[in-house]
Amino acid sequence: MAASDKAQQELEQIEQQVAEIESAPGQNADTRRQLTELHGRLETLRQEINLPPSAWQKTELARHPQRPQTLDYIERVFTDFSEIHGDRAFGDDAALVCGMARFHGEEVLVIGTQKGRDMKQRVHRNFGTPHPEGYRKALRVMRIAEKFRRPIFTLVDTDGAYPGIHAEERGQAEAIAHNLREMARLEIPIVTTVIGVGGSGGALAIAVADRVLMMENSIYSVISPEGCAAIMWRDATKKELAAEAMRITATDLKELGVIDDIVPEPEGGAHRDYEAAANLLDVSLQKHLAELKKYAPPRLLEARYEKFRTMGQFFRVE
Repeated sequence: MAASDKAQQELEQIEQQVAEIESAPGQNADTRRQLTELHGRLETLRQEINLPPSAWQKTELARHPQRPQTLDYIERVFTDFSEIHGDRAFGDDAALVCGMARFHGEEVLVIGTQKGRDMKQRVHRNFGTPHPEGYRKALRVMRIAEKFRRPIFTLVDTDGAYPGIHAEERGQAEAIAHNLREMARLEIPIVTTVIGVGGSGGALAIAVADRVLMMENSIYSVISPEGCAAIMWRDATKKELAAEAMRITATDLKELGVIDDIVPEPEGGAHRDYEAAANLLDVSLQKHLAELKKYAPPRLLEARYEKFRTMGQFFRVE
């Protein structure tokens, strides 16, 4: 449970407790003292809830088990979704969902990672960590999109590509690298949204896009805060310090020029209201697709190339 959720839950419990005490007859000095303490705790909790969430709190929100996933957004933002299976080489990977759909009447292709909700689904989806055949399936779908001149929307929510031995034997690194190269060459608009966790190359393999968006409470990084803390300080419990230092939130990455826009979320996080979260995402996708459709393919490729080439370049201002 995210820290903000715990504070909200405690707030509701104390408010109920205060209401019960105040409605009870015959208050004495002890009761009044207890009420004073409870009101003080209520004020503290309200201040905590209204404070901007820290990088670690956003990490917890991004990982929230009830956070909407790719299929939740597909159901609410797109219509006539028809899933495409298999990479035509090895098999199908349920961790990556790919298919044709309509977006406000326009034919598009949608690709996204899916973690699953309960344990049975999570095992089936491999906890949202794709195998090489998943990335090859995604690339096959992208080429279909280019052939028929259809825009591509990708939705990212993965801790990373699956690191198992069988995935490595089937060419995990090659599949990711191939996607990076080929996505850079596609002559159609590509819009990526990090809807939860964007983890390392496993996320980037479907995120070489003309527009990279992030949901307000999502994160995007090369390693988890726990992994970073374990490497830097030999202490995974320093994850909160690592989260702040890594600059992994949407606000940080927008300032650094890694992403193009932040998609707002309902109060408390996307998991509190799926419909509102989907509507907010819908508005952003419409806006950015409309802008990209103004570009001819050569200009689109040039802008995409420049976008990624200029990342990480910093100059001292005298």
